[in-house]
Amino acid sequence: MSRRLPSSRSYVKFKKPAEVPLNLLLGEFGGPLQLIVWRRMLSVISPVPAALTLEPNTAHPELLISEDLRSVRLSDTWQDLPDNPERFDDCVSVLSAQGFEAGRHYWQVEVGNKTMWDVGLAKESVSRKGNIILSPEDGFWTIWLRNGNEYEALSTPSAFLSLRAKPKTIGVFLDYEKGQVSFYNADDMSVIYTFTDKFNERLFPYFSPGESDGGKNAEPLKLCILRL
Repeated sequence: MSRRLPSSRSYVKFKKPAEVPLNLLLGEFGGPLQLIVWRRMLSVISPVPAALTLEPNTAHPELLISEDLRSVRLSDTWQDLPDNPERFDDCVSVLSAQGFEAGRHYWQVEVGNKTMWDVGLAKESVSRKGNIILSPEDGFWTIWLRNGNEYEALSTPSAFLSLRAKPKTIGVFLDYEKGQVSFYNADDMSVIYTFTDKFNERLFPYFSPGESDGGKNAEPLKLCILRL
C-alpha cells in the first residue's frame, strides 16, 4: 500500500473541474456511450489505445505479476528479488513498462470489487525506496480507494471524491502537452477527476493493488485490452 502521513494532507469536498479534456474532444458525443467515445478518441490518441504491460523490475517483492504482465496482486510471501534501483521496496507498487513523454494516451485498469487500490501516473525520477508520498509535488498524479468506498484524488490538498457509482474499471487519459491527467469511471465514461500540471520528463502508469484488508482485497488489478 502506498502510505502517506494522515496529518500531511487536508480533506476538501471534491468539485468537478471546469475543463475536462475528453468531453471537449468528443463534443456532442460526451455521454456514456463507450463504443462511440472510444471511436471518437482514435483521432486524438497516439498510440490508440495504450497497450500496457507491467515492468517486473519495478515491482515490490510482495507483488505477483501474471505471466502475460497484465495483472498484479499481493502475495503472502516476500520474494527474494534483486534490490535494483527501479524497484519499490516499501510501498506495494509497480510501474508499467511503457512510458510517455509526448502525445495523448488512454488506458483502462480493471479494479473489480477490490476494497483498496491506487491508479495513476508517476515521473520516471520518483523515489522508489522507503516510504513515498503520492502527490504531484513528489511526481505522482493518482487517485485511490480505501475501505471499500472512500475515493480520493491525491492532489494538494487532497480531494475527497463523491462518486455516483462504484467503478469496476478506471480509465486514464493523459494529454502530455496540455498537462492534464483525467480519470474516468470506464463503465459509463463519467469523469472522476482531472489533474492539471506541467510535465517535463517521461511519465509511467502507476499501480498498487493495495494490502490484503483482512483477505477482502485479494483480487488483482488488471490492465485491460481495449477492442475498438
